[in-house]
Amino acid sequence: MGRLGLKDRLLTALSTDTPRSAKEIVKATRLDEKKVWDGLSYWWERGLLLRSETPSYEAAEVFKGRRGYRKNTRSYYLYLLKTGEKESVQIKGRKFVAFSEERRDSRGARGTSKAQSIINHLSEHSDRAFFSSDVAKALAEKGVKPRDIMATVRRYGDSVYVRGYRTDQRQTPFKEGYLLTWIDRSKTRESALEEAIQRTDAVLDKRSSSNPVVERIHQIRDVVIESTKLRDLVGVQFLQAELGCTENEADKAVDRAMQLYPDIKEVKLFNAYRYLYHASMEEEDLAAARQMKENYIRIVKGRDNRVGHNWEAVPEWFIDTFTTGARFWTQQNRTDGIDSRRITIHLMKPVGSRRNNAEVDRVWEVTPSVFAQPITYVLECKWGLVKKRYVDDFFEVLRWSKEFGVDASDGRQVRQGVLGVFAASSFDPKETVVINDEPISLASYAGRMNIQLLKATDFNEKLRDRGVDVKVTVQSICRVSQDEKQVREVLEAVWNDTSKAQDILAKLASENQKIFEFEKMLEKI
Repeated sequence: MGRLGLKDRLLTALSTDTPRSAKEIVKATRLDEKKVWDGLSYWWERGLLLRSETPSYEAAEVFKGRRGYRKNTRSYYLYLLKTGEKESVQIKGRKFVAFSEERRDSRGARGTSKAQSIINHLSEHSDRAFFSSDVAKALAEKGVKPRDIMATVRRYGDSVYVRGYRTDQRQTPFKEGYLLTWIDRSKTRESALEEAIQRTDAVLDKRSSSNPVVERIHQIRDVVIESTKLRDLVGVQFLQAELGCTENEADKAVDRAMQLYPDIKEVKLFNAYRYLYHASMEEEDLAAARQMKENYIRIVKGRDNRVGHNWEAVPEWFIDTFTTGARFWTQQNRTDGIDSRRITIHLMKPVGSRRNNAEVDRVWEVTPSVFAQPITYVLECKWGLVKKRYVDDFFEVLRWSKEFGVDASDGRQVRQGVLGVFAASSFDPKETVVINDEPISLASYAGRMNIQLLKATDFNEKLRDRGVDVKVTVQSICRVSQDEKQVREVLEAVWNDTSKAQDILAKLASENQKIFEFEKMLEKI
């Protein structure tokens, strides 16, 4: 096809007011890709077209056969027809400009490319390891940006060793980025990799001296190995005491330790208590250690478990009783002892210690009217004092769940029409959250995330409005009830006959006295 025919087809493809990339024009015209590139460049230089002043970037996946999919970052320009004498126009916040020598695309120019500069830097300093952020800083004068580093390294995977936090599913970067070092291909692969690992170890050891998190990670690994040799599991609470840090800092250090050292394994007892062990522990020793810890938890945490589960029935009863048209989700759980209204959801990425699944206490739907979309409420319950990090954790579970989250232009968000409800016996009144230098309450902070907070006092006010004696509270009902079923029965009875509320509670306490005595006996063992 001659130059004239190509010109006509290019200009026809650009005749709309919408800017287009070369890739989009190839698709629209079915012309050869190289001809489109050459034509766009030719007519831009001759003043018929305007081109975006800066390139756009997008993540792309390319199928490489047996090598699977490879990810890289693609940069491209947008083009549109030039109308009138204007040398530049502004469209949707993007500037389009006429040709000039300084605006010529440097990606095709001769000289050392950014990719080659990155590879040269690593090979010339093959005796050292660098974080990707340090490589970007060292080559900033050559136009290298942080996003260029890993895109280049993935293309030279056989020559560069990449190290990050590792889990069973994936590898994630350190705070400073991935750790990179050159692989000496003149040596055997095994020997070259061993040296590369030693170089990265040296950087991580040096980094730990100024990073308290890494120091805690190393201490956690030492304690886990020691406990495993003693055929014992080590709990996160024990590690917190050994590290001398807060609960949140201990949880963070444990998560990082498991990412960095895949041989540190976790077992979660009763779906609530985290214990660690080393992968070298024999199966028989692990089973015995697990049984011992479960017995210990039954002794120490028996009452807390009972009251905590009972608390879940309180908001459920009020919602079920007073919400018109509420339809609760149910599912068959792994054991008959778990309430069918407690729902297991699937996570798109790990949240805290939960990898693939998480549990929410209740889910129900309400349809406001015939023509309105249903609203889905997700309930999280916690007995005790609740802090900001519990609310944050609940929000992360919602937005990264397959059922309630959605991918949006500004990142992962909670799906429209899904509202979170966090019910706790009490929320920390002293805790404030600072946003844009403005301190706000925990309730206001939760409200900004579309999460409603429910307190025990909110339910007690409903009982007072009904005429129930002030001595009868939802907390006392939880403490004296045997299980969730009994909580619902007591609330129903108290609500229907307020004059006998105290007698109902006293009778229940007497009937369950053996349970209380047994729990106290266990606590003394």
